Amino acid sequence: MRKSLSKVVAAALAAGALVAGVQTAAAAEKLVLYTSQPSEQMDQVLALFKQQRPDIEVEMFRSGTTEVMNKLQAEVAAGDPKPDVLLIADSVAMTQLKAEGLLQPYEGADVSRLPKGQYDADKTFFGTKLITTGIMYNTAAGLPAPTSWQDLLKPEAKDQVIMPSPLYSGAAVIHVATMAAQPEFGWQYFEKLAENGAVAGKGNGSVRDAVARGEKAYGVIIEYMAYGQKDQGSPVDFVFPAEGVTAINQPVAILKTARNVEAARAFVDFQLSPAAAEQSVQQKYFPILEGVTPPAGYPDPATLKIMDADAGYLIESTEDTKRRFADLYGG
Repeated sequence: MRKSLSKVVAAALAAGALVAGVQTAAAAEKLVLYTSQPSEQMDQVLALFKQQRPDIEVEMFRSGTTEVMNKLQAEVAAGDPKPDVLLIADSVAMTQLKAEGLLQPYEGADVSRLPKGQYDADKTFFGTKLITTGIMYNTAAGLPAPTSWQDLLKPEAKDQVIMPSPLYSGAAVIHVATMAAQPEFGWQYFEKLAENGAVAGKGNGSVRDAVARGEKAYGVIIEYMAYGQKDQGSPVDFVFPAEGVTAINQPVAILKTARNVEAARAFVDFQLSPAAAEQSVQQKYFPILEGVTPPAGYPDPATLKIMDADAGYLIESTEDTKRRFADLYGG
């Protein structure tokens, strides 16, 4: 989010307040949701939400995190942000939105089963699931199963690696920036990957499909997509590399300019509920709520080695991450 957004926040808030002041009861039953979660999953999510709140009609825009943020940025710049709620795979972007004054707190949100660090201390955004990035591989490719990020630099991985692009995927932005911040990797790792013939797809879906079809043997990808493809019978598997994984928590937040605040709060309540957590497990996500069992075959989340990077650094480095990645792998 560019600094110029702060210049139009006040105008946007004023416009939102004016609209909210003249809403009818019927309009208050509508919810506008922007999300980066896959469409087929969101159909299931909204069906379950509809069972609990049949009085709320949801209008959804779905795309990759970067495109969702670009759309929101354009709307804010025009003084007319449309969404009431954001559900995106990027806590860094949420942190930046909060800093720009574009999110409102929800003090009544139930965070009793959310681990500390998985929601904003000011309750402006809340993690809804744990998503890690590791390595998916094609078991029929005749190449060694990877155990380490370094395995993707070996001669046998030449021209066999695909990864999502930070220009499209919020999870990829965090993954690349976090790995680049680790002393044992840095940008040298991504330079070596490029030298070894690695390529960038668009989002994680493009990585999943390329590895499942055998076009590439190895893919850098979020875990639930790999496990979901495996369950569909594809010759693929997933590993959590020995050095650790990067992780996001797909936060949900209410915009400051939300026109339908009560409906937005209802959706946040739903996302933080045991029912939504159980559904996320069915969709092959690590649950974020304490006490919910992860999907079959997944390790205990407490045993995961998760790489860390300072949130401030991730925000400041976002544009540089995209630029440097594009220089190596194209836009």
